[in-house]
This record gives sequence, C-alpha cells and structure tokens, in this order.
Amino acid sequence: MTKNSAQPEAAIKTHSIATAAQSVGVSVQTVRLYELRGLITPARTSGGTRRYRADDLARLRQISDLIERGVNLAGIGIILELEAENDGLREKLAARPRRQRMD
Repeated sequence: MTKNSAQPEAAIKTHSIATAAQSVGVSVQTVRLYELRGLITPARTSGGTRRYRADDLARLRQISDLIERGVNLAGIGIILELEAENDGLREKLAARPRRQRMD
C-alpha cells in the first residue's frame, strides 16, 4: 500500500520499468541494479511484473541526483536509511501530545 491509503490500489497510476527508467534518464538495467542493491522496491503484479508509482519515480530521481554528485551506491543506501529514520522520528515527535514536547 502507498502512503496515500485513501485511494484503492487499482486507481493508483503505475509505470513499467521502461517508462520509469526513461523518465529518470537511466537504463532499465540501472533500475534493476538499484533494486538489487535494495535502493528501491517497486510493487509487483501477481505475475511478478514491476510497477513503479510516483514515489518510486521520486526515489529514482533522488538516487540519480546523488550519483551525479559523486555518491556511490553504498553511500546512497546509507543516506536513504538515515532519511527514513529521520522521517520516522519526525512522525513520532509530531504524534506526541503538545505538552510532552515542552518538557
């Protein structure tokens, strides 16, 4: 399920690996490599076909930007993990009652 759980899965626009790769300006093999390294995890159809959502495309763009800045794939993995951890901590902090935040 995506972050926006209000939409049924069938209504969420998805893209093929070829379309995703082309929109980011990388090859299909590069996208497969990113998946192999755990940098991206696309949804799959019941037949196993990869389907890329808008958030997957955003992540692919982020990975491409980091590559252009000279970050290697191991470094990108660490950056993405830290960003996810920070997002989780922000959500926890936002969920705390206001009074607890002031203590």
